[in-house]
Amino acid sequence: MRNELMDNVETSTPVSTNRMRLSIGPSHPATHGTVKIDVELDGETMVDAQVEIGYLHRAFEKSCEQGNYMHPIPYTDRLNYVSPLICNFGYAQAVEKLLAIEITERCKYIRVIMSELSRVTDHLTCIGASAMELGAFTVFLYLMKAREYIYELIEDVTGARLTVSYVRIGGVKADFPWEFEKKTRLALRKTREVLDEVDRLLTKNRIFYDRMRGVGVCTPEIAIQYGITGPFLRSCGVNYDVRKVTPYLVYDCLDFEVPLGIQGDNYDRYLCRLREMEQSMRIVEQAFDRMPKGEINVDFEGRPMSAAEMRDLSKFGATEGLLRRSVNAEPTLAGSERVFSGLVNIPERKVMLPPKEETYSNIEGLMNHFKMVMTGHGLRPPKGETYTAVEGANGELGFFVVSDGTDRPYRVRCRPPCFPTMAALPHFLIGYSMADLIPTFGSVNMIGGELDR
Repeated sequence: MRNELMDNVETSTPVSTNRMRLSIGPSHPATHGTVKIDVELDGETMVDAQVEIGYLHRAFEKSCEQGNYMHPIPYTDRLNYVSPLICNFGYAQAVEKLLAIEITERCKYIRVIMSELSRVTDHLTCIGASAMELGAFTVFLYLMKAREYIYELIEDVTGARLTVSYVRIGGVKADFPWEFEKKTRLALRKTREVLDEVDRLLTKNRIFYDRMRGVGVCTPEIAIQYGITGPFLRSCGVNYDVRKVTPYLVYDCLDFEVPLGIQGDNYDRYLCRLREMEQSMRIVEQAFDRMPKGEINVDFEGRPMSAAEMRDLSKFGATEGLLRRSVNAEPTLAGSERVFSGLVNIPERKVMLPPKEETYSNIEGLMNHFKMVMTGHGLRPPKGETYTAVEGANGELGFFVVSDGTDRPYRVRCRPPCFPTMAALPHFLIGYSMADLIPTFGSVNMIGGELDR
């Protein structure tokens, strides 16, 4: 019996002891969200890789179909929560196309400025986190300092830092606050100083260069085959940027370059993002120079008046002259008063919420406000469908919206830019060392909320 068993062992196929399967995630410090990557290792070399997503699914698209056309705005903040303003504007642009409305010129410039500031925060986070995972913790601290400069600007305008909900169908929530341009130019100058420090710390650093150059190579053929866009595609040398190919807002009036790579590796993707931040800051400065001017904080009665004071006077019937007065709103509502409304919003009551003075001081304004936000009322685009795309921080961010003529979207579909890149990720991992997974995955800049929606 012993000899028969030994014969069976000897004639069976030998089991390889050199290969091992390893799961990275779905909860791991380097996965930038909840995603699982199963790799098969032959020693330290990855010979197979499988990407598993879906751990952060929040039913974004289905939730958008449960309320009126303004309800999805806070949901878009949770797509790419590192650059939420771009997601805000992308969705609003799709609905505005359905309604066949044109936003004001000043609003277009405001959206461009806020989009580019948001793009800078996204690239700062991507480079900083990726560098930290390779041991460059000082770079991470420097870039987070620069990101703080931009976050303070965003908070001044929107009242929030991350979940901003700044856009409105047909405009934006509020105009820029006092001396915002001056503060922005100062923040950009300080951000450039930080980027110069980071450039000297990383770009020619021998350790960083060796870890990034020639690793995670993406060919133009693979990128195009999978539908990859953004810095990942441009690092391959493919010149595709939605702002250039299909210009929207006022990008066709602004002068900026699209940085391109050559080899399509992690190092080129780092350089593309680094250079794109400078181009974004150029766009912001040009937009300030060209943005139409308008009267800011004009008090028709000679004195400012808070919204709460106006409301109290109205309760007692002291309404004479209220409609001609300007109010000083609380910080989260500042810029939404009547003197700003015409500058940043379209004059269409069926689309836009009324200025706060009208909501607080007369029944018509209050009814207009209720009609816009109550279920069964609100926006009613004609039957039809549309797709619009904007250049997100990671590539083409698209929204497909279908209207059935009611106040609720029949269908909302989001085209997230990091989804195609994650589908192609095994191509950039197989054949490289296990240690190369971290910088390659970091260069994807995967955002879980955008990926799983």
